[in-house]
Amino acid sequence: MIADPQSITIAPASALSLPRVSSGVDSGRFSSADNSVVETISSSYGKRTRRTWRVVHSKVVPDPLFPAQNVPYSMTFYVVADVPRVGYTVAEQKAVVDGFISQLNASSGLLITKFLGGEN
Repeated sequence: MIADPQSITIAPASALSLPRVSSGVDSGRFSSADNSVVETISSSYGKRTRRTWRVVHSKVVPDPLFPAQNVPYSMTFYVVADVPRVGYTVAEQKAVVDGFISQLNASSGLLITKFLGGEN
């Protein structure tokens, strides 16, 4: 079971504690006190095993057309590991993920910035 609570830092804020708010057979959900940050971790099993870790960030900001009115917005980011039932050990899966995360974080996250800017 994933540790409770989880901790996430979304700059420029400091670390935010996300205590577990629910558990299922193959899932867990962690949330900030105000529900502005929610993480969901789940696994599904079929011909392939799919594991998903999702973070949803929500905020309320002025409407660009009506600045006197506040509007809720949210964004979601998630990672998915989709692997065959056999053929890859956990260590091999981790090696692929580590390589991918290192690639994205290289040069102060340059590839992430380009990706989020729409480059392909």
